[in-house]
Amino acid sequence: MPAEFGALFLGDIIGRPGRRAIDKFLPGLIKKYKPSIVIANGENAAGGSGITEEIGRDLFMHIDVLTSGNHIWDKKDALPYLEREPRLLRPANYPPVNPGRWSYVFQASDGTKAAVLNLQGRVFMEPIDCPFKRADEEVAALRAVTPIILIDFHAEATSEKQALGWHLDGRVSAVLGTHTHVPTSDERVLPQGTAYITDAGMAGGRNAVIGMAREQALARFLTSRPQRFEPSRDGLFLSGVFISIDPETGRARSIVREILAEDGHED
Repeated sequence: MPAEFGALFLGDIIGRPGRRAIDKFLPGLIKKYKPSIVIANGENAAGGSGITEEIGRDLFMHIDVLTSGNHIWDKKDALPYLEREPRLLRPANYPPVNPGRWSYVFQASDGTKAAVLNLQGRVFMEPIDCPFKRADEEVAALRAVTPIILIDFHAEATSEKQALGWHLDGRVSAVLGTHTHVPTSDERVLPQGTAYITDAGMAGGRNAVIGMAREQALARFLTSRPQRFEPSRDGLFLSGVFISIDPETGRARSIVREILAEDGHED
């Protein structure tokens, strides 16, 4: 049994700039931390909304598991891909009639197993099944396989994210928030051993509004009219966390936030 299991978790990948940020910054993070697993939220990887099979295949060259959220359904190409690709997850609390899997058990090169579970919040979002009840059901099943369980909780409200972190403290290795695209500075290990952060942030354009072109975002706020949004190509930005986990107990030992940025227009 290895002394440590390391998980590198990255926030939402926003369009082509986000994929470029992955190409630019991820190799250095892998060299620095030597993670056992790399996870990222890929639901906005195609043009800032949704994912395609071609983009998914490219991302899996760098990333072991891709999670998602409410935008996973935005590209028709994603639906059959969800059925075929077990490493691409959709939130567990959507109705079961929908395609795709919501958890994946990853086996590291040393044989250690780690489970990744995807959930979505309900506050200010779609009225889907209760993420707390689904978490209870899924975590109980996954703990029979491995004590290392990492959850991407794709949610809007910070209160809902914090509540799930406390609800699962001691039962999972990490509860990691996504969806708002803004990295928070509240990373910590909760008293019973669960690593937590409200939002891991994003990979995409730096000089932007949550990854989208700032001129378009400003137009929406100034006019109150519908506005098409496109990923910003102004600068590059990547944020995420690295979690050190005891492989025998699944308890997190530490969580470290990483933010990497570069100014300058990306063609």
